[in-house]
Amino acid sequence: MKLKDTIHYNWYKHLFVVFLLLVCVLGSAALTEADFSEVFENADQIGIFMGRLAHPDFSYIPDILDPMVKTLKMSVVGTVIGVLFAVPFAFLATTTVTRNPVVTGIIRFFLDIIRTIPNLLLAALLVAVIGIGEATGVLTIAVFTFGMVSQLIYESIETIDYGPIEAAESVGANKVQIAVWAVAPQILAQIASYTFYAFEVNVRASTVLGYVGAGGIGVVLNSSLALLKYERVSIIILTILVVVAIVDTLSEMIRRRLA
Repeated sequence: MKLKDTIHYNWYKHLFVVFLLLVCVLGSAALTEADFSEVFENADQIGIFMGRLAHPDFSYIPDILDPMVKTLKMSVVGTVIGVLFAVPFAFLATTTVTRNPVVTGIIRFFLDIIRTIPNLLLAALLVAVIGIGEATGVLTIAVFTFGMVSQLIYESIETIDYGPIEAAESVGANKVQIAVWAVAPQILAQIASYTFYAFEVNVRASTVLGYVGAGGIGVVLNSSLALLKYERVSIIILTILVVVAIVDTLSEMIRRRLA
């Protein structure tokens, strides 16, 4: 194929992909009855909203420090609890350790169910059962962390070196001993890295959980929006952005050192 023909072929291929994407977008809009014209019709309201956000109320900062600290505490405790439960379940979720596909299949099915529950839905259910407060946020974060980290860990286990496992089996080690002495040392760095990654994600997620009463800065943000105090909303958002940026930077630095 000549160079000119190749260029034309690639151009038509890209054009076809764009056409398919456009059809999908328009089809989705038609099925969901989405009216994009409303966005432009409410442009004046958007301008008013953004104008009020552009004037943050810095005097409100002392009032949001405590909720922000509570959000960080929720993230730390929830992440630790989730990882503590995720590690043993991750070992059971791989035949590398269990040598039993039935047990592994059951555990993976359970973990799949946990991962399919959205955070906000889980938080709403726990609020109905436990009540409004930070405890609900901690449990929600713990369950989310458990589902996410357990999958990351058992996928890491399946890529380890089998040499130490075979050596342990040759001297008569049982499954627990193999897991502790042959498998765990090979994935300790990954577990630590996944823990900090989960904490990084949970800090962002925990700010949203307050919308359903799970405590933290999200409750203050929700109440400020309900009262139309957009100047407070602006400073809350800025505070969240600063905290998340700091947590992301520290987490990335630690994960690079552990890699």
